[in-house]
Parts: sequence; C-alpha cells; structure tokens
Amino acid sequence: MRLNRLLVSFVLVTLSIYAQLAEADVPPEVPNLAKSKKDRQKSEKLPPCRACTVLVNSFRDGMKRTERSKHDGGDAAWEEERLGSYKTSELRLVEIQESLCRDVGRGEDQCHLLAEEHESQIEDWWKEHQTAQPDLHQWLCVEQAQVCCPDGFFGPNCDPCPSCFGNGKCKGNGTRKGNGKCACEEGYGGDNCDSCGPEHYKSFRDTDKLLCSKCHKACAAGGCTGAGPNACRVCRSGWIMDSQRGGCTDIDECITANTCTKQQFCVNTEGSFNCLECDKSCDACDGDGPDMCKECADGFELRDGLCTDVSSEKRNQYVAFTRYLTYLGLCIATCIVLQSSTWLAALVGLAVAVYISVSEYWLNTEPQGTPAPSPKILDELLQQ
Repeated sequence: MRLNRLLVSFVLVTLSIYAQLAEADVPPEVPNLAKSKKDRQKSEKLPPCRACTVLVNSFRDGMKRTERSKHDGGDAAWEEERLGSYKTSELRLVEIQESLCRDVGRGEDQCHLLAEEHESQIEDWWKEHQTAQPDLHQWLCVEQAQVCCPDGFFGPNCDPCPSCFGNGKCKGNGTRKGNGKCACEEGYGGDNCDSCGPEHYKSFRDTDKLLCSKCHKACAAGGCTGAGPNACRVCRSGWIMDSQRGGCTDIDECITANTCTKQQFCVNTEGSFNCLECDKSCDACDGDGPDMCKECADGFELRDGLCTDVSSEKRNQYVAFTRYLTYLGLCIATCIVLQSSTWLAALVGLAVAVYISVSEYWLNTEPQGTPAPSPKILDELLQQ
C-alpha cells in the first residue's frame, strides 16, 4: 500500500513539473509590434498649433468638396428661397463635419477630439462670422483657441519675429511657443543671420539682403576672402600656400607622394590623387593603354612602340603547322591508295583537295560581323 502511495505521488509530481515546463515553453504574449504605420500616425499627438491647423485644413477640404453641392430637392429656386443658400446652410455644415478629420494622416485621433471640443465655436463661425472673417485659422486657432500666432509672430503674446535678414527662420514663428531667435541657414551666422558662417564669404550685400557663398574646397577652417583657391586664408590637406601669388596651389602627389604599385599609374586630382590599373600588356606603365608601358608583361613583346601579344602568334603558328602536317598526311594516304587503284586514288585525291581548299578559305576569311564604330561615334558615346 505504501509503495502504491509513493508511486501515485511520483506520478503527480512528474505531471506537475511537466505542466510547469509546458507553461514555460509557451511564449509570452508579445505586444502587437506589427501595428501599421497608419495606426501609429493616427494616434500621434501633435503640438497644439499644428493640431489646430490640421483641423482647419480638414474643414477647408470639406468646404472645397461641397462647394458645388446643392439641396437634395428638385426645385432649387424654391429651396434657396425657403431653406436659404446651401453655401451657408446648416445642412452643408453637417455634411462637412461628418467627414471631418477622416482625410488626416498624422494626428487623426487628436483632430477628432479638437473637433468635438471646438464644435460650438466652429458652428458660431459658420453662422455668424464666415462672411466678415473668412479665415477660419485666424478666427479659431489664433483668436479663439489662442494656440497659434499670425505668420511673423511668436510666443504667448504673439510678439513680432526678427527679420533674420532672409537667411533663417524665427523659432516659434506662427505658434505660441519658441524664443523668437533666428535659426540660420547653412553658411550664415549672427543673432540676425546677418553675417557669413565659417568657410563662407560675402558674395553680395545690400541694406536688406546678404548672400554668402561657400569657399573653394582648397580652403581649410580658416575660411577665405572671396571665390577660388587664391582667396584662401589656410590651405586644406593636399594643397599648399603659394608664397608668391598667395592662396592655395594643388600638390601633385604623383610627384611628391606617389604610393601606387608597379602595376598602377598615378593620376593627380585636386587635393588628392588616384591609382589606376595598367593595361594587361604592361608590367609597369606611365599611363593607360599598351603604348604607355615601361616594360611588357609576360607573353607580350615591344613592337612599333606597343606591347604586342606574342603568345597568340605562337599559338597560331603551332595550329598552322599542325594543319599542314594533316594535309601532308592526307596526301601520303592518297599516294598509298594510288598503288592499288588509280580511280579510287583519283576520287580520294579530289576529296582531299576540296577539303584543303574549303578549310583554307574558311580559316582565312574574316567573319562578317557588325562593323566597329568609328572613333567619332566612340567619342560621342563616351561624352553621353
């Protein structure tokens, strides 16, 4: 009996452990990582002014969509007289509100909440202020909700933005946020973006406009006084200051610091250099092509200033020698046949002669391929 109890206990413990392991093997619930981009954009929360602007734009789209609509009845004149103009009717307002925010990508949920929050104000504008104040953004976002400012103003009190000299943007422009300082474009600096930034120079200036251009690539962080490498104050690596003319002169690294291998040739570029591979016929070279070789590679021989492939010539000579031996063997076989039968020898000899003639004609006739393009056509193709 005791043995049976122990056996039952062992089975129960085993089943319990197995159940725990099975539970552990079940992967935990993973949050929906596959949530679509559209859903994420829909629930995205926008800044107050941007959210109000999105709502207004959606309302304007609805107005544009319904601008050609009319009352549903058949007698338009009677409906206009009894029900009023559809353009400013409550029926049109309801139609716009039914599709409001549905065309919004980012912040759709927030747009719906704002539409509910400002529903009475939108209806008030539609009925009372639409004609006198046609700009819904100004009326709702700037004056009523007070989350935006007119363009060119910023901050809680809608203070005027600085001009930024036309080379930057006012931080907080059009919103109740920001500090009104200028965020300058690349190449400009100063509190009002009225000076040139590092590695830029003044190319034009009058009382209202400043135009800065980037220094030549030869100029280092010291900047420049004008256009071109001769206006540099400090030279970048790969250039050297010209003590006589001033400015920066390109260093020819192919002369001063050529690190190309024996199978390469050096090409100088502005501020640097490139190593290009020699022609396959060269063992060393000064430039591209078989006529620029210093030494010819194995299997090539210098002829008339060009490294010519001699291995193919030797191979052709060997093939020709083998072919002539074959012809000689056929002629000897014909002579042997001649001893037994003159007519048979004549037929074999004729066949051998035809074979030799056709073979030589075929080997010595150039294939009728597509003619090679002229140098002029090649130049046009390379320039495309």
